[in-house]
Amino acid sequence: MTVTEIKPRAPAPVPGAHPSGREKHGQIVQLLRAVSFTLYFFAGAIAIHTTQLIGAPLYWIDRELYYAYMSLTKQYFGVLITTMTQWWGPTTIRISGDASVAGQIRKTPDGLVEFSFPERLVMIANHQIYTDWLYLWWVGYANSPKMHGWLYIILKESLKYIPIVGPGMLFYGFIFMSRKMAVDQPRLAHRLGKLRNPKTGPDGSKYLDPMWLLLFPEGTNTSRNGRNKSARWAEKTGLKDPEHVLLPRSTGTYFCLTQLKGTVDYIYDCTVAYEGVPRGKYGEEIFTLSGTYIRGQPPKSVNFYWRRFRVDDIPLGTQEEFDVWLRDRWYEKDALMEQYLTTGRFPETPIDGDAAAAKGYVPILETEVRTHYPWEFLNIFTIPISVGLVVHIGLKIWSRFSSVFF
Repeated sequence: MTVTEIKPRAPAPVPGAHPSGREKHGQIVQLLRAVSFTLYFFAGAIAIHTTQLIGAPLYWIDRELYYAYMSLTKQYFGVLITTMTQWWGPTTIRISGDASVAGQIRKTPDGLVEFSFPERLVMIANHQIYTDWLYLWWVGYANSPKMHGWLYIILKESLKYIPIVGPGMLFYGFIFMSRKMAVDQPRLAHRLGKLRNPKTGPDGSKYLDPMWLLLFPEGTNTSRNGRNKSARWAEKTGLKDPEHVLLPRSTGTYFCLTQLKGTVDYIYDCTVAYEGVPRGKYGEEIFTLSGTYIRGQPPKSVNFYWRRFRVDDIPLGTQEEFDVWLRDRWYEKDALMEQYLTTGRFPETPIDGDAAAAKGYVPILETEVRTHYPWEFLNIFTIPISVGLVVHIGLKIWSRFSSVFF
């Protein structure tokens, strides 16, 4: 007999009402939340970027130490957004998957989740709303070993011009795309070359750095405009148009896999669904950033369904073959989304008996986004504060020294 951790289904929302219920805060509280949220996020982002600038000279001193240092700053950002969601936009995370990931996702005694995904993988997902990458970054934080410092994301080029955050993402080694393959392919090849190059250990052995490469093959989040473009493309090419996801674009994903082949064994595929998005509606219109973090209307649950595919089993001989393979996976995602919309749940993970359940492996796991330690976010500020203290003490010593001898 197995145990499934499923909370009772909530009553159907009133037509026209927000699926997360009424605004939980009045205008004064919303203002206070907006101010505290903004101060926290930008204070953390500035501290992280300052930490990056402090360590930037390492690039010319020790390249490997530089990349390890920047990975640490990426961990800080993972903690920043995890804490941000925990405090201002708490939500239930509901997780299941097929047999390929059974035994890799378990609930810990403290109510959190522990993933046991490998240190190198390519992650693909359907793109529902802008916060998808926040929750998927948290998966890296919840993994054992922790991978939130080794996540790489492919983003549209305009994002690198955002003050503080954009330059910070450049230090992270994120890959910015103009959506013109003639321009993007050389820079993509350059970045992927760094991710696949072996390193040499002190004993002379070769190894590869950890890497989670996150791709959204749809190219954009599911919106009314994206839905119309997908439908027009399906009509033009004679393809079946999925109802709940967009037709994926295979070019970038194919290029990444062919470049990384031999250095990564698996693709991990995540199908993402947000509770409360009605059939035919779009998550971005319901779960806005201000609604989630300011008005107290985050999604009641974010739902993940995981699958794993061995790269050696994926047809990479030609892009046309891969295009068919990827599109078939997206049609499967569409069927998964249909099941979710019909039943409110993705399929259960196959679990073998009570012994597995006793170890925290359950068919559908429910948890929340939060850090392991309440004060973990303070680590974000340690390096700037420490350097500031050293500089302050140095200036004091110099001032006394100069007043005595000059």
